[in-house]
Amino acid sequence: MQSVLQRFRLLLEFEGGAFRGWQRQGEANIRTVQGVLLSAAAEIFGTNDIDLQGNGRTDAGVHALEYVAHLEVATTMLADEITPAFNRLLPKDIAILEVQPADSRFHARHHCVGRSYLYQIAEGQMAFMRRYAWSLEDGLDFSLMRQAADIFLGMHDFLAFAEKQEQKKSPKVLVEALQVARVGQMILVRVVASHFLWHLVRR
Repeated sequence: MQSVLQRFRLLLEFEGGAFRGWQRQGEANIRTVQGVLLSAAAEIFGTNDIDLQGNGRTDAGVHALEYVAHLEVATTMLADEITPAFNRLLPKDIAILEVQPADSRFHARHHCVGRSYLYQIAEGQMAFMRRYAWSLEDGLDFSLMRQAADIFLGMHDFLAFAEKQEQKKSPKVLVEALQVARVGQMILVRVVASHFLWHLVRR
């Protein structure tokens, strides 16, 4: 059977502690999520002529749940064959959750309707969550955090939060939600926005 150019929607997750973010970089020794996926895809499909794009870049160390990417490659494989093929080759810190056929016009980044970050802050030391939470010895004023969150809602100019190389673009970002919640010893901060400027959420 002759290979046909196909596009697929990938749903995946990754533990980002050992990655320098999503985006593949020029140096071969820099480990990125996109780079590892492309290496696995080349082995699965027997070609380097592969287009693999994610819904957005992530910084080094950032973990991802329900991250969407698209894959375009000439193949005879079906979507339900691609998921196990990837997971047999990928390291344990990346997992393909689902592969679906996609329209040739589908683009993971351009068609993304929203992105969110979740920050987990531990009030005191925690053993089990130490890799996934920022531990603080001093307490935080939870009520003030809740009040401050409302200031950021809506469309705002975040020029003051932008890196210099970002200032050539529009610094306007639509923040759709900024939720602050306390769960046990943890304070959870979740930001949902149209997109994010580089380092915007951290600042």
